[in-house]
Amino acid sequence: MSEEQDSLKRLASAYGIALDYWDYAGVHRFVSDETLRAVLKSMDVAAETPTQIAASLNLAEERPWHRVLPESIVTRNDDHYWIRVHVPHGKAVTLTLHFEEGGSWQLPQMDVLVPPRDINGVLTGEATFDIPPGQPLGWHRLTAQIEGDERTYVCPVAVTPARLILPDLRQGRAWGVMSQFYATPSRESWGIGDAADLAKTCQWAAAKGADFLLINPVHASQVTFPLENSPYLPCSRRFWNPIYIRPDAIKESKLLSSTNRQKIEQLRQAAQLSLGEQDSEAIPGNSDVSAAFFSGDLIKRNPVWASKLQALEIIYQVPLSEEREENYQGFVSEQGTALEQFATWCALTEKYGLNLPEKWQNPSAEQLEKANHELGERREFYKWLQWICYGQLRQAHETAIESGMKIGVMHDLAVGTHQLGADHWSDTDVYAKGISVGAPADMYNQLGQNWSQPPWRPDRLEQQAYEPLRRMVAAAAKMGGALRIDHVMGLLRLWWIPDGMLPKDGTYVRYNHQAMVGVLLLEAYRHHLVIVGEDLGTVEPWVRDYLRYRGILGTGVLFFEFDAPDHLVPPADYRREQLAAVNTHDMPPVAGYLTGEDLRVRESLDLLDSSREEAEANQERVFGAVRRALIEYAGLAEDEQDMGEIIKALYRYIAATPSRLLVLTLADAVKEQQTQNQPGTEFEYPNWCVPLRDEDGKTKFLEEITADCFANQLLEMLEAQVHPV
Repeated sequence: MSEEQDSLKRLASAYGIALDYWDYAGVHRFVSDETLRAVLKSMDVAAETPTQIAASLNLAEERPWHRVLPESIVTRNDDHYWIRVHVPHGKAVTLTLHFEEGGSWQLPQMDVLVPPRDINGVLTGEATFDIPPGQPLGWHRLTAQIEGDERTYVCPVAVTPARLILPDLRQGRAWGVMSQFYATPSRESWGIGDAADLAKTCQWAAAKGADFLLINPVHASQVTFPLENSPYLPCSRRFWNPIYIRPDAIKESKLLSSTNRQKIEQLRQAAQLSLGEQDSEAIPGNSDVSAAFFSGDLIKRNPVWASKLQALEIIYQVPLSEEREENYQGFVSEQGTALEQFATWCALTEKYGLNLPEKWQNPSAEQLEKANHELGERREFYKWLQWICYGQLRQAHETAIESGMKIGVMHDLAVGTHQLGADHWSDTDVYAKGISVGAPADMYNQLGQNWSQPPWRPDRLEQQAYEPLRRMVAAAAKMGGALRIDHVMGLLRLWWIPDGMLPKDGTYVRYNHQAMVGVLLLEAYRHHLVIVGEDLGTVEPWVRDYLRYRGILGTGVLFFEFDAPDHLVPPADYRREQLAAVNTHDMPPVAGYLTGEDLRVRESLDLLDSSREEAEANQERVFGAVRRALIEYAGLAEDEQDMGEIIKALYRYIAATPSRLLVLTLADAVKEQQTQNQPGTEFEYPNWCVPLRDEDGKTKFLEEITADCFANQLLEMLEAQVHPV
């Protein structure tokens, strides 16, 4: 290795960039210099020449010495935190911690000797102070006063809980239902599952004993057509998707004239009809293969939103009562600048399109003021939409709690946001430029995955006192009792892919996991949230232990839990601190797996990484092991072939584990065969658009699901298994 390469690697390490990693096959991979330079460039670190590398290394080493206090501090209330303060050599300094709820305390200085350094011609010393354990939880303020200096130096300090504690659960456990609720519209809704349907689903599940309902992300999508179908590629994780509003449930809709009420009803009927229409233009290339998947009922967001938007514009014209106006203004005040920015983005993209003209991509304060004046009424409309959406989704959670659920709605947090989205537009500096998040190669994706989402920069998060993370968690916390974090390892490290490179040529970039997890836990503590981390896939050995220690539940999926190629992990050996499931939203439902429908679909889409015969043999091997386990531990008869009995046995199996939370997939409760999302496809399969169907492929409306005999039996069985009398 040359001296330049050695320096480049030391520089990359200084910024948390991985130099190597172990892939899914156990092969030790080394990251190319080209990738290291590209990732460093995305963080504004010059590394093209030996001179630049040397200068950047020196800057990285001396950066803390250029500041009196750190940019932000995140500590735990059960541990010491030593603060290194930099002042002119020989000057006394006093540090005071000012508590969020009032009061202050002067920090003790530690007897730590560090040689002074020459920093830009000033001999600078380092003093060490201690924040001892036992400090009150919250966001506090640290100030420094230097002898002979009239200025006050300030640093935000978060004191976070060492561990989250689960709420008091019956017999220490709880079960719930997992629903892509947009796929379960009622006959009263507008062609897509909405907040009112969500509330009804909560009531039904709660009546059977469920303590939570895990749903798809409700993050905001774009307001322009065509809409993004995937709830996991939002434009903002800070705000909510108004497509989930039930227009005729808005209080002001009751005050409409008879003419306008009739218009609203006509719009609702038009939205409902879209569920039964086939859109031939949506079929890529109109191929026979694609056409087969796009036939029949599908959730069509574009015509649904077009109808809802017209209805909402009519209802918006109704003046608010004094009480409702006060409520609205309180919401706007609470959301603050973030809501103003989001509303501006909505109005701008509605006018110019999602890919904004260059002058609006990073507008000046003067340009924004002018735009806000010109788009004022439209901005108000989008603020109003957020208030309505927030209220209806929050009401669904309140309904869940009132119906007897201990936890209520469990929201899902997507990994990132669209690169042209509102979050990126309103806070561009916190995102790495020229980088997308994804995953390295694995056995299913030999070239890796690119999710087309820009990552947060670790250094910018620290500079902003982790405000983007705080806002994001708080947004979900206000309308639910739990939060599932998709790809929770992203709080610790993410796979960064430089533009123009294949996903497999990226590398991991580490985040300050103590700070990221600490901020998450503090917001969760404040809002009484349960946190579940999706920790499937490639995970460093220490990660699951660390998350468990901090009170974040893991995830266990039955079809992934093998301790040998032909042997399923026994129920007793499952982790206790986790959410146990049979499958996920990226997997086929049980009926689709067992009938071979999943194989047929993947073969027709050319997604099999082996021959059909080899894939069938592998599936038979897997389910052979599962069947043996079900016979031994879940009471399945050896010759049982009935689909319903096999599904019941699978859920008895996870109920026999010690896992604190268990979840039943609603698709399994109606014996659905189609998957919601087919990994490896973009347009070839109607991802996130398949309404819940029964075993015969017939769309099941919410009223039919809640009345379904097998579905009710399955929920009742799980309640009896988890909470035996």
